[in-house]
Amino acid sequence: MSDLLERLRGRGWRMTAQRRVVAEVLDGDHVHLTADEVHARAVERLPEISRATVYNTLGELVTLGEVLEVSTDRRAKRYDPNAHRPHHHLVCAQCGAIRDVHPTGNPLADLPTTERFGFTISDVEVTYRGVCPNCASA
Repeated sequence: MSDLLERLRGRGWRMTAQRRVVAEVLDGDHVHLTADEVHARAVERLPEISRATVYNTLGELVTLGEVLEVSTDRRAKRYDPNAHRPHHHLVCAQCGAIRDVHPTGNPLADLPTTERFGFTISDVEVTYRGVCPNCASA
């Protein structure tokens, strides 16, 4: 599990029923839901939650650094609660499924100094693309 709820409680984040439901929907491994998917799952738990509340809560979580906004292609942004453990993404080119991956090594070391053009690099995002087993068997 991603421990999102525990992190939010530890920060003293005011846990309204709506915020709790959004956090519960996002909590877990390999969670990369769109805002609409978060809303649909939240409505199952709390029917009166509005789309605006879900969008606002997602925005707050991103601003707090507790959820990552992931954009791996031209599709809708996705929200990743795995914000505190460095990782990369494996994306299915057909269905858009996303998995967190934790390869060994240092991706910064793969970029030669001559290719850094004087930049001081602070972060690396790597996206591996391929076809997931479900799409490959279809």
